[in-house]
Amino acid sequence: MAKSKAYVSSVGFTRVGDHWERSILDLAVEASRKALAGTRVRPQLIVVGNMFSSVGSGQEHLGAMLASALGLSGVAAYKVEAACSSGATAFNVAFNLVRSHAVDSALVVGVEKMRDLEPEEVSQALSMAESAEYTQFVGATFASLNGLLARYYMEKEGVTRDELSAIPVLDHLNAVSAEHAQFRKAISPEVVGRSSMVADPLRLFDCAPVGDGAAAALVVGDGGASRTKKGLMEVMGAKVSTAEFSMYERDDMLDFRATRAAFEGAVKDSGVPRKKIDALEIHDAFSVVGALSLEAMGFSKRGMGAKDAKAGKFSRGSEIPINTFGGLKARGHPVGATGMYQIAEAYMQLTDSAGKNQVEGAEHVLTQNVGGVDTTSAVHVFGRAA
Repeated sequence: MAKSKAYVSSVGFTRVGDHWERSILDLAVEASRKALAGTRVRPQLIVVGNMFSSVGSGQEHLGAMLASALGLSGVAAYKVEAACSSGATAFNVAFNLVRSHAVDSALVVGVEKMRDLEPEEVSQALSMAESAEYTQFVGATFASLNGLLARYYMEKEGVTRDELSAIPVLDHLNAVSAEHAQFRKAISPEVVGRSSMVADPLRLFDCAPVGDGAAAALVVGDGGASRTKKGLMEVMGAKVSTAEFSMYERDDMLDFRATRAAFEGAVKDSGVPRKKIDALEIHDAFSVVGALSLEAMGFSKRGMGAKDAKAGKFSRGSEIPINTFGGLKARGHPVGATGMYQIAEAYMQLTDSAGKNQVEGAEHVLTQNVGGVDTTSAVHVFGRAA
């Protein structure tokens, strides 16, 4: 079947943070209504990205629930789950259905409610991204697995404490002018290095925070694009890939194979070479994950991701800025919604609506959203609509 073009015609999102008085449905509705405001396109499909609403909110069946709340009963609606990559994976489903002509428009919403849980309950919920039979059984938390990865990375590649701190420091600086970010305060490497230990060597400021949030995008085909007056962002290429489920099963734990395969597939699909990509929104749930993601996609050589960040290679104003609104560390990481925040931020960059966070002259933006320890990776390449 011939493929058509697909576009994001509008986005909407909530601020990331504590939303004690609001339900998961409240957040999804707010983001959705912002994305649908002013459009003449009625979505033919609703796809919700979410990781653990059954644990966090005691609620499932989010697709139909959201459709009803939006006055869109009758529209096909369902949830997609892929751990922390649920948002981008949901978007990938909608994108492929639009591009294949199955539907001409789809509303994609990523949403998560985490702050209603106690810290140990959040830890248990996040551990569901790993094996219940093996890693959960022995009490290994998600933070502890990433701590082991960070220790191995630092020792094998000679990465220092200050170098590992570079991506969190960059994130916080970019978030200062991002109104929807959870933490809008710049920090220093010393602050990262003095923060509380979470899972040696990972400290509090190496780790993305817990937060609530929702982000949405309206995906349209050529028909929908012709009926919208808003700015359009073209979805140029996409790929979702997986790796061996647990990192201890892999030949090389420092090789993010899922991200590498998803990146290579998305770039090939888009026809946009790496050197033409102007900004990246990467998945840095932990500082070590951000560094290894940059290496897997070839923006840094092996062992150089954290070192390059320390040297300023990825700062705003550099040749290839990353996490232009603060990334997972400072914008926030409401897990099932994170991939959709990244896509909304790419939309703002490519429609010149990023305000103080605008990357001047950006023509192409890439997003990378990971579930597990690079067990699932969803990569998308976006461009300005012609």
